[in-house]
Amino acid sequence: MLSSPRPSVIQLAIKETAALYAAFIPLFAEGGIFIPSVREYKLGEDVYVLLSLPGDPERYPVAGKVAWITPARAANSRTQGIGIRFPEGPKSQALRQKIEAILGKLLASDRQTQTI
Repeated sequence: MLSSPRPSVIQLAIKETAALYAAFIPLFAEGGIFIPSVREYKLGEDVYVLLSLPGDPERYPVAGKVAWITPARAANSRTQGIGIRFPEGPKSQALRQKIEAILGKLLASDRQTQTI
């Protein structure tokens, strides 16, 4: 009997609000985050992220899925990596609210991000 591979574990420490703005994915209902990576992933792959936010000593565990991939040498000099969609549920909703509170007025900005 074949077992499915264990999900990747990624530690992502975002230290600055501008970096959080560039990585946050508000288009997903539960929210999501862009993770720079040269490793190859498949869409739908499970990824376990330990996320640290600016000014917050807590680490937030997220059992997400790869929702999009930015390949190497992507257009507009986009950083290679993956977009992780947060899972449905109250923990993701609370994390999304925390991120949005940190970003505040930046959410309305039209500055370019790493995301879609």
